[in-house]
Amino acid sequence: MTHDEFELGTDGPKVILVGVDDTVTSLRAGAYAAGLARRQGARLVCVYVEQLSAMYGAAGASVIAAQEEALRDEAEDLRKRIEEGVGQLNVPVTFIAAHGDPYSEIKRVADEVRADAVVVGASTKAGHRLVGSLAVRLVRAGRWPVTVVP
Repeated sequence: MTHDEFELGTDGPKVILVGVDDTVTSLRAGAYAAGLARRQGARLVCVYVEQLSAMYGAAGASVIAAQEEALRDEAEDLRKRIEEGVGQLNVPVTFIAAHGDPYSEIKRVADEVRADAVVVGASTKAGHRLVGSLAVRLVRAGRWPVTVVP
């Protein structure tokens, strides 16, 4: 049996990956995934993907360095908040900060940790209804069950 097949009679996922950032839907997704992990006796893997703005491509090194530092600070703050919240649930949690495209990084980490399920918050960007959100792209990858939290 491969890691992406559910065996009949098992209780459910053992590794749940959740994509997190500082948006309301993402924080709801994190809370949902933490509760699911607690109920299933699963490990929770929280992935925060840092994206450098494309507008800074032509900016000076000092502007890029300042943006990278701000993203690192946001990741560290998020890690602390997640560990505090999940710590009360007695759920093993791993926080991973990655750089790049959220879809590519979540997909890469999900494969690396052998995730059984992926949880993400619904996109609040209007254009995503037309061109496809992160959630839609993850579902189309067809590697894991994907739960989208509104």
